[in-house]
Amino acid sequence: MEGEPTVVINKYLAELLGTFILVGLGSLGILAVGGPEGPAEIIAIAFAFGLALLAGIWVVGHVSGAHFNPAVTLAFWADRRMSLPDAIGYWVAQFAGAGVASLVVWVVAGSREAVAATATGYQDLGTAIVIEVLLTAVFVWTVMAAGSRGALHAPAAISLTLVAVHLAGIPLSGSSVNPARSFGPAVVGADVGQLGVYIYAPLIGALIAWSLYRLFPVERVERVVA
Repeated sequence: MEGEPTVVINKYLAELLGTFILVGLGSLGILAVGGPEGPAEIIAIAFAFGLALLAGIWVVGHVSGAHFNPAVTLAFWADRRMSLPDAIGYWVAQFAGAGVASLVVWVVAGSREAVAATATGYQDLGTAIVIEVLLTAVFVWTVMAAGSRGALHAPAAISLTLVAVHLAGIPLSGSSVNPARSFGPAVVGADVGQLGVYIYAPLIGALIAWSLYRLFPVERVERVVA
């Protein structure tokens, strides 16, 4: 049954593991190419995060819905697809998964500085805020619309959107669109000076995405196509 303790715990564990995969593989991808120094490295990092998300969706998406992102969870809560206690459980699991992933990166890379190198950062605060709000809105809107359709291509559509978001955002804001993704490397790498932007800007973007989803509901689009 939906409310059984084991089922609830499995959902939170799935969110922890999925976020672990996303942040862990994405961070290792950054270290593998030496950071976003040029176009080739940006492309590699974008696909590292996109394919990591796809892996997480495939392995535990059927358990929790594959949020792996507090911004996605906020939008789903706003849309009344989940209760507040469930949303809080997801948030705790997502931040924990990101933190554990960054600890593993620390062990693998051998230094805290290496973890800090995987943290998101910006050159201009105003640009970072605008880009994070905008790209999060696009990403979360895609998650809500593709997930609602229940189409077989939804995992690929969501993952490729994350790739596109990184391609567009890395040079301008570091491309987080996920508070947990920024939280893990920043806290473990002891580089929290710019973390605030990556917490509140994606959450604002998520609420915009929810508003757009309500304005253009999936049912309306399907009737037009039909």
